[in-house]
Amino acid sequence: MRNSPTLAASADAADEGGAGGESRRATRALCALNFFMADVQAGIGPFLGVFLQQRGWQPGAIGSVMTAGGVAGMLMTVPAGAFIDHTARKRWVVVITGICTVLASFLILWSQAGWVVTVSQVATAIAGAAIGPAVAGITLGVVRQRGFNAQNGRNQAWNHAGNMVGAALSGWLGFRYGMPAIFFLAALFGVFAILSVLTIPERTIDHRAARGLEGPHDGKTAAADGGQAQGLRTLLHNRPLLILAAALACFHLGNGAMLPLYGLAVVGAGKGNPAMFTALTVVVAQAVMIVTALAAMRLSATRGYWLVMLVSFASLPLRGLIAGSVIDSWGVWPVQALDGIGAGLQSVAVPGLVACLLDGTGRVNVGQGAVMTVQGLGASLSPAIGGWLAQLFGYQLAFYVLGGFALASLALWIGFATMLRPACAGVCERPASRSTLKESSA
Repeated sequence: MRNSPTLAASADAADEGGAGGESRRATRALCALNFFMADVQAGIGPFLGVFLQQRGWQPGAIGSVMTAGGVAGMLMTVPAGAFIDHTARKRWVVVITGICTVLASFLILWSQAGWVVTVSQVATAIAGAAIGPAVAGITLGVVRQRGFNAQNGRNQAWNHAGNMVGAALSGWLGFRYGMPAIFFLAALFGVFAILSVLTIPERTIDHRAARGLEGPHDGKTAAADGGQAQGLRTLLHNRPLLILAAALACFHLGNGAMLPLYGLAVVGAGKGNPAMFTALTVVVAQAVMIVTALAAMRLSATRGYWLVMLVSFASLPLRGLIAGSVIDSWGVWPVQALDGIGAGLQSVAVPGLVACLLDGTGRVNVGQGAVMTVQGLGASLSPAIGGWLAQLFGYQLAFYVLGGFALASLALWIGFATMLRPACAGVCERPASRSTLKESSA
């Protein structure tokens, strides 16, 4: 007996409704994951410097151990991105990195010996190098290229909200129960991040789309045949991508040390409680980042990524000038508000622009990792440079020098504006993205 057209239509509608329900469940889980993953990405983050300072560490040594972690993370971002492109088990990458980060953070509680802290930071950095491309890949696989800009904007807003809430709780717990309580809060956030990623239905992730290849095949086929991805040399032939990476490297060379160094400067001058002031530096920045992430999502869709990145680069020189001039507790407001503007804009614009530039290549997550590697080079050197400058010449000069590095970013971004503006123009559509890539690579 044949099914009636009415029954067939009802079955199709039910299937679509079920798929739509799973898709909504996946996007909600992505928001929750980004809320809780902040501590998974960076361990105890800016509280580490103050924690070690209380135990007799000097600024130069603190900066050096942070740099060791940054270098390790930098070396792992491209291999991690390649693995994310290849694997169909992206959710489990988040689970494993979350567990490793929590365990690595507890190592510092066990011992503050130099080699133990270094091992902990290296492990945390490696995990952070993998989780960023993994979440970006999952997002792209769930919402595809067309929905990536909007969902990534929501992801980043929730991520900044998680950072803000986590920092506020860390400051209160550190003030009430001591700095070790912050480690236990980070572990709790890690557990919730793991639970969040496991609630994403596996079949909602299209693993072809997750690496920048959308087509008629399902994710299992793409994972098995490699998705006909282009060679890694496509990254080197994409000139806008190379300029973006170089500009980000210069920016993060100055920005990487600014937050922990400002906390050390104010706390070292006796003008703030260690836990509460460090928490305030994060809360102010992350509150601003929530607003700027949502603004960047809309601005990039209407005016393009070039303007968004330009504003982000311009924020750092002003931030360095204010930080060097106002080493006082109230200075946290303008200094960290500017951090929120710069980092908040980039958190949306950089992944979106990379996904757009590499759409159709099958190398989106490798590209994300490559850009993270180059900017990580700057970020990993920044704590050592800033720490030693502060120790030898004082905090004021250190902030001026760090802020000045972003002038090179502005020079690159403005100097190559003629090439960059077309490549950064708005949210890419699939037919246009391929032609843009060819023109950009010529």
